Amino acid sequence: MDHPAYRLHRPAPGTELPMVLDSPHSGTDQPADWDTALDATERRGFEDCFVDALYANAPSLGATLLAARFPRLYIDPNRTLEDIDEAMLDAPWPGPVNPSPKTRLGFGLVARVMNERPVYARQLTVAEVQRRIATCWQPYHEALWRTLDETHARHGRLWHLNVHSMGDDAYKTLKLPEKPLADFVLGDLDGTTADEPTMALIEAVLRDHGYSVARNDPFKGVEIIRRSGRPAEGRRALQIEVKKSRYMDRATLQRHDGFDRLKVALDAMLAALAAHIRSHG
Repeated sequence: MDHPAYRLHRPAPGTELPMVLDSPHSGTDQPADWDTALDATERRGFEDCFVDALYANAPSLGATLLAARFPRLYIDPNRTLEDIDEAMLDAPWPGPVNPSPKTRLGFGLVARVMNERPVYARQLTVAEVQRRIATCWQPYHEALWRTLDETHARHGRLWHLNVHSMGDDAYKTLKLPEKPLADFVLGDLDGTTADEPTMALIEAVLRDHGYSVARNDPFKGVEIIRRSGRPAEGRRALQIEVKKSRYMDRATLQRHDGFDRLKVALDAMLAALAAHIRSHG
């Protein structure tokens, strides 16, 4: 199913498992009203480039895949509507404002800076941000929560993977003490949104394919899994971050030979999770 704000790919009838993936940051469609001060290469550097393609086989394994079409720099579906950076607006925000630590770093609901460069050469109007919410953020969230809730209602349980990529300079970007970054970071908000068997299974498959894996360091997960992950209700949710250099050239923003190898590992991870879900049917 295609919508101006997202693409929704479902498995073939009769093959559906209670497994949903969403890629909120891989959108590449350029909105006509987006007058960012950044050039095309700079804009793409902030995207989760090719993440939707990395997980494209998910429906063939029984999972539903939702992917945003709009760029995360335009508006970020992994932020709350209160995550407003009023410094970038030309008037006070009319609703509740509760900026997160990410907003204070410059990338809240609408990003103000990227790599310490201003995203805009002017202040945005309140109406502009409200329009982005109405045309992008809201439809994506409606599709996501409808899919998650319907899947849980049909099966009585749910595995939700919120999938992303991360720059090799993630610690620097987050203004944290720098150290080597794992190839994958699995985030479950410090053990609160998923169960240990799921986390251990995914970690083991990725390690078996030669990748290093960390948990909740430096990414724990943000608003989407905070809301969707309720293990006591059989709703498991985790955020998966993969290091961009493992599958693409950061300078040219093109895939390299590591892409196919990584896709094989991710397909194996999803197949193992599908088998785990069936065994607990």
